[in-house]
Amino acid sequence: MISLHDISAIILAGGRGTRMGGVDKGMQSFNGTPLALHAAQRLQRQQGGPLGAVMINANRNRAAYEAFGVAVWSDSLADYAGPLAGFLTGLEHCPTPYLLTLPCDTPLFPLDLVQRMARALDCDGAEIAMAAAPEEDGKLRAQPVFCLLRCELHASLMQFTAEGGRKIDRWTAQHRTVPVPFDLPGDEARAFFNANTLDELHSLEHR
Repeated sequence: MISLHDISAIILAGGRGTRMGGVDKGMQSFNGTPLALHAAQRLQRQQGGPLGAVMINANRNRAAYEAFGVAVWSDSLADYAGPLAGFLTGLEHCPTPYLLTLPCDTPLFPLDLVQRMARALDCDGAEIAMAAAPEEDGKLRAQPVFCLLRCELHASLMQFTAEGGRKIDRWTAQHRTVPVPFDLPGDEARAFFNANTLDELHSLEHR
């Protein structure tokens, strides 16, 4: 079984926040706490013990993020290249053999997220584990920003992005990827709901 000590996480807060009016999404308040800090605190509460390290990917307000007490890294790719830029940044700076990626705007992600992702990656001998959660119709839908990666994939992602690739699923399709369903009876129905607008964020606060 993969130890959580061998897994680091990067919280993706490097986007433009376009659908939130261009604000820095990771700094928006969720029950009085900035979203990125809330995510870092939720990672510290993961079942199975503490992670090897927690990092934040941010392209604005770096000093404010650093005040959260974790390492902060900006995209190595220019022009807000999307989540894969954050994946690449995390792999470049990851101090452990495995990297978990997750967005800052999904504040209810499961407290057993890392444990279940690690179990699936280990049992299937895969290179990537990707979360999947049910939609309103009950069908499972991939959650591609929630991935557990083996860090030896760094070279592959460097080549993919250097060739202009920006879609997560197109890159993960090149590797042995196992879906990790979060559809057990006790799983939170809105665990993977991401807040793209301030109204959606407020609705999660008062769920």
